[in-house]
Amino acid sequence: MNSPARAFSGGLPPAPHRAGRRAMAAVIAAVLLAVFLHVPVRAIGADDDPLKFVEAKKRELQQKEEALKQEEERLKALRKDVDGRIEKYTKLLAQLEEALKSFDTTKNEKLDHVVKAYEAMPAEDAAARLSAMDAATALRILGKMKSKKAGAVIASMEPGKAASLSEALSRNAKKIPTK
Repeated sequence: MNSPARAFSGGLPPAPHRAGRRAMAAVIAAVLLAVFLHVPVRAIGADDDPLKFVEAKKRELQQKEEALKQEEERLKALRKDVDGRIEKYTKLLAQLEEALKSFDTTKNEKLDHVVKAYEAMPAEDAAARLSAMDAATALRILGKMKSKKAGAVIASMEPGKAASLSEALSRNAKKIPTK
């Protein structure tokens, strides 16, 4: 019984025929797939066909891959939409900032015009008019007037109003940064 073929194969019985090899390869593939996918080996029953199991897992992986591709496409479209909105709102913000700057410039120009008008008035007339308006507006006008003219206007006001406006002017002067 010691044939040369048996001695060469290490004492193992002759190799199984081709159909047996396929079945063995399918079982090995199913076991390896089960190990790598963390599927218990018991999930592959003795009655189950390993080739069908492998094919089912392959289809399942293809479906998952397709679902991931669809999700990736959805996320790309969503990102494109978000990027578009960011660009749109950035442009809108720049327009609003420009409009606000223009508004402030116009507002300051108008205030400068009013200040020049009050500086041109006699101090007593300017004092009477500034005393009659709200304190915030009077402070903005007095704050922009030349110091000498503002002093003359405040000197012409009633003492109580002059004192409250002077205190408010000194508080505002502290808030304005100096160079």
